[in-house]
Amino acid sequence: MVGVGTGVGGVTAVHRAAAEARCRGGELWAVLAWQPVGRAAGAREAWREAAAARLRELLDGAFGPAGPGVPLAGMTAVGAPGPVLVDVARAPEDLLVVGAGSRGLLRRALRPSPARFCLAHAACPVLVVPPSPLAADLAAVHRRNRWRMPLDARELDGAVR
Repeated sequence: MVGVGTGVGGVTAVHRAAAEARCRGGELWAVLAWQPVGRAAGAREAWREAAAARLRELLDGAFGPAGPGVPLAGMTAVGAPGPVLVDVARAPEDLLVVGAGSRGLLRRALRPSPARFCLAHAACPVLVVPPSPLAADLAAVHRRNRWRMPLDARELDGAVR
């Protein structure tokens, strides 16, 4: 079972969960937690459909048309990610795979970590996957673009020196 996040770290966790499922001969359950914004019944249904579409988009982006190589099931659930994942992964034989998320102090203070919640409350083993090494490079490029800073190719790893 994997908690699906929307960032680069989420894709890393999904790939690791697929590898674990292949090694164990198991199924991959991809779970996306969501919280509705509106109170109207129509708004809630629209949010549910948007969450399901987002999950399909994330899994298609992660695996492409070939799929993960193991049976795959997707699930969306209403609630905060940590409690939803702990509730879904109740069996002791489950393996819950989550991304480590951001490690910055400000982000941790503003957005509680689902990984920390799962480690503290899950009834099954939890595998916390660190972000891809490319995530920091991608964030640096986004910052440069936001501030319209020029990129010097000599600063890139593996660039011609």
